[in-house]
Amino acid sequence: MLVIGVAGTELTARERDWLQHDGCGGVILFKRNFASKAQIAELCAAIREATPRPQLICVDQEGGRVQRFREGYSDLPPLERFARAYAADPARALALAEEHAWLMASEVRASGVDLSFAPVVDLGRGNLAIGDRAFSESPQIVAEFAKAYVRGMHGGGMAATIKHFPGHGSVREDTHFDDAVDDRSLDAIAALDLVPFVAGIEAGAEAVMLAHVVYPQVAPEPAGYSPFWIRTVLRERMGFRGIVFSDDIGMAAAFSAGGVKQRIDAHLDAGCDAVLVCHPDLVEESLAAVDDRRFDPNALASVMGRDAPAWTTLTADARYGDAQARLAAELGGAEVASELAVASIGGAAISGAVTSGERA
Repeated sequence: MLVIGVAGTELTARERDWLQHDGCGGVILFKRNFASKAQIAELCAAIREATPRPQLICVDQEGGRVQRFREGYSDLPPLERFARAYAADPARALALAEEHAWLMASEVRASGVDLSFAPVVDLGRGNLAIGDRAFSESPQIVAEFAKAYVRGMHGGGMAATIKHFPGHGSVREDTHFDDAVDDRSLDAIAALDLVPFVAGIEAGAEAVMLAHVVYPQVAPEPAGYSPFWIRTVLRERMGFRGIVFSDDIGMAAAFSAGGVKQRIDAHLDAGCDAVLVCHPDLVEESLAAVDDRRFDPNALASVMGRDAPAWTTLTADARYGDAQARLAAELGGAEVASELAVASIGGAAISGAVTSGERA
């Protein structure tokens, strides 16, 4: 099953044809697809009307610099700020994280979108792409936040996707632009990076997104198309029964599998349930690559949204205003942090990826 990107704020005739393909299971939205709350609702309705099959509509609405919908939406602070709050009062910080998750999920669901790919449970250990998207460098603290965030998303009627398995935070390279290699043993990774994933799965996370990182002491391929990581570690040893998403096959670190068809085949054959094709330029070739496969049209049903509130109902809820006020008062907004994060990781390439709305 593919989850595809579209180019603009309205569907084109060609994109409507893409949605008719049996291999298309959904659409992922970016900043390029957003103009307003009303427009996003209209775009979601058009996506669903384009085909009688269910379509999963997704976005990355983490907060901080990775927040695709902004005008008319809450200014969600980056996850890194929760570590500072945790140092002062752990219980209060975890409650704030649950409110952050509920607020994010409620707004996204009110927009007609099913799923935000959240939370990031990578460790904050210096990776360029993760940066302030991580709760903490401590696996135990991230595990506590993972559980709180999953609870909050569920309270907002949204499934949770923990990412980027088995952990992207302990390598320096950014997989958007470079190959990334983590040369630690499985035991070393399990003692640190896997701890929050275990907690997220135990909390009921319905989905996991893979990392395009190679762990050569564990398996020769990047985790995203590694049968060992997906089938043996995640499914058999960790007991995960939910949906496995690849990261975007248009990222540089995915190129090692070969061309577009080779990348898609590698991910699906290794055990991914859904492959992200975020760049519209790759969609036609990607759909052709799965012409010979048969997919269950309900394969992604477990991560479809539930209990979507109307915007008027949501904004009238006292919890909504209280959550906004508490997050702003105790953690501050996202805008300054976003600018600082982009500056701190440096380079026009990273900044361009963030501002253009591609995978983060």
